[in-house]
Order: sequence, then C-alpha cells, then structure tokens
Amino acid sequence: MTEYLVRRFVKDYEDIGREEVRTRYGILSSMVGILCNVLLFGIKLLIGMLMHSIAVMADAFNNLSDAASSVISFVGVKMAGKPADKEHPFGHGRMEYIAAFIVAFLVIQVGFSFFKSSAGKLMHPEAITFQLVPFLILVLSVGVKLWMGLFNRKLGKRINSKVMLATSADSMGDAVTTSATLISILICRFAGVNIDAAAGLLVSLMVMWAGISIAKETLEPLIGEAADPELYKKISEMVEAYEGILGTHDLIVHNYGPNKSMASIHAEVPRDADIEESHEIIDRIEREVARELGIFLVIHMDPIEVRDEEVLKSKQELEEVLQVIDERLNMHDFRMVKGKRQINLIFDLVVPFDYDKKGQEELLDKVIRMMQEKDGRYQFVITVDQGFVGT
Repeated sequence: MTEYLVRRFVKDYEDIGREEVRTRYGILSSMVGILCNVLLFGIKLLIGMLMHSIAVMADAFNNLSDAASSVISFVGVKMAGKPADKEHPFGHGRMEYIAAFIVAFLVIQVGFSFFKSSAGKLMHPEAITFQLVPFLILVLSVGVKLWMGLFNRKLGKRINSKVMLATSADSMGDAVTTSATLISILICRFAGVNIDAAAGLLVSLMVMWAGISIAKETLEPLIGEAADPELYKKISEMVEAYEGILGTHDLIVHNYGPNKSMASIHAEVPRDADIEESHEIIDRIEREVARELGIFLVIHMDPIEVRDEEVLKSKQELEEVLQVIDERLNMHDFRMVKGKRQINLIFDLVVPFDYDKKGQEELLDKVIRMMQEKDGRYQFVITVDQGFVGT
C-alpha cells in the first residue's frame, strides 16, 4: 500500500534529493494523516457516546488533534519547500521543525484536557456498555494506526524527515493507547471491574508523553544539536582522503532543515607547503563535498610542523600524557616557540563536556605538571576546547 501511494501521488519519487520531490512526500503524508484521523475521530466519538466511555472519547479527540496536526504539518512542509530569498539565504527548511513543535503542543494540550476529564470520571464513574460491533471497530482502528505509524516511519526514513518520524511515533502511541482502552472494556465485560477512568488517565498520560517526545525531537535541531557521528566521520574521512591534507578537527555542522546543512572544518596542511597548491586542494574538496553530500563546506587551513624533530618529539610527549590522563582527551593546533631557557608549547586541548570548570583547571594543572617533569623549560599557552560531535 505504501509503495502504491508513493508511486501514484509522488512524481519522480526516486529523486529524493530534490526539494520539490521531498515536499511531495510531505504532502502525501499529511493528506493520508488528515483523511485517516478524521475518519477515526468520527467513528470513535460515536462509539464513545454509545458506550458512555471517557477513554474512547479521549481517544477520539486525540485523533482529531492528529488530524489538525496533519494540517499544520502540511502547511509546514509547503513553507519549508520555499526557496531561499534575501531575508532567508539558507532557505526555509526549519519551518518543518517549527510545524512539528506546534503539533507537539497540540498533542500535549489534548492529553492534559482528558487527564482532567478522566480524573473527574474516577470520582464519579459511569457504566460501560459492551457492544461487539463498536468493539471490533476499535480493533480495526488499532490496525489503521499501526499502518499509519509504519507508513510515516518508512517515508520519514526515506527522506530524513523528523516530522514524519515524530508522526510515526505518535501513531504508534495511539495504537498502544487504543489497545489499553480495549483491554479496559474487556476487563469490565468479563470481570465486572470498571477501570475506564483509570484507563483514561493512562491514555492521557501516554498522549502527553508522546507530545513531549515530539517536542524534544524538534527542539534539538532548532537549538543546535551536535553533529551526527556518522556524518562527522564521513566528512572527516572525505577531507582527509585528499593528498596534502594531514588531518582535520573542529568540524561544525549547522542544520537549516532536512537535507539543508552547511559546515566548517579545520584542515591541517604542512607549514612549508605551497599556499596556492593547498588552496586549490581545499577548493576541490569543498566542491566535491557539496556535490556528493549536499553540504556547503567551508575549510580553514591550519599549517602544522612535519619536519622539525624537536617539535614532533614534544608533540608526541604531549599526546602520550593526554592518553595517560584520559583517553578521551585530544589536542590540535600544536605549535612550539623555542628559547634557551624557556620553550612555549601552544595548543588547543579538547575535553569532554563532563569536565566542569573546576575539573578543567585540575586537568590543566595535571597536564602542565606531567609535561614539566619531562622538560622543566616547558611553558604553556592552552586553549580549552570542546567537541561538536554527538555520542
């Protein structure tokens, strides 16, 4: 069914790198969500009224909020597909995240409303009437929600859409909550115990949790999340594969929407290399990364010493000391300024985020002490740095 819908309604569906194709996927997902959720809302509301079940009606209005969410997703996808302009040179891709964030608030609001209703029903319970046909329709709704979850997950992974993946998680959550409602009905039918209000409370809490999860997922790229480790590795290895590039560090990836990223990286080159040759290599790398990964990459050249034995010896000593202290530590931009009575070692020290200010001070003291045990002339100019890659 998923592949049929994609082939039927998404023109050039295989060319997912194009913005207009990606927008078509988003429109398909939104329209399917609107139609399915409106249908489920009408059915569940009628069933809930016939059975006097607050849990079923809570489920119904959750589906209505899902339909509204699909409308907002539709608007967000359309706006995200707008091209760059003078005011927004990086495009409008983040509108997709903003739309998903609004959806999250709608989900949380619905969950909270029915939490209050369920709490009231807990104090003043109403009898539940078991009817086979409405019960079977609820079972069918679980199947529909499971299909919607799998549908959005497949499309979301295909085009790397956080909104679709969040919608998938929401649909899977709906399937679980409706299942909880069905279980409460069965318990009331065969055990004579009315747990409808308690089930309604459980449903509302799960709905709110789904909303909070969606909000967290969409806030991270808006706030500025760390680079994905796989992407970090791919870019670094691609840059370092070129002759004349000795190493890389300080890769930063800025996300401006799905498939819309720019990045900067420091590339180490021999300090005695011809600057025009190095610049030509870097220009070529930037073009290749843009073509193969779709990322606008800016490369900063860092000249490093590759011949001076004394400099290389001190650098190796420092690397060994860092590994002894904490194998997660590393450094870059190492330079040496020699003197007869004093040797200045200048470098950036990259430390994990779990080092607080006091921990960083203690770390620097330890590094300096251990290095001066090797050579008392060493003096230090250390810049503490932290990485930009996720874990």
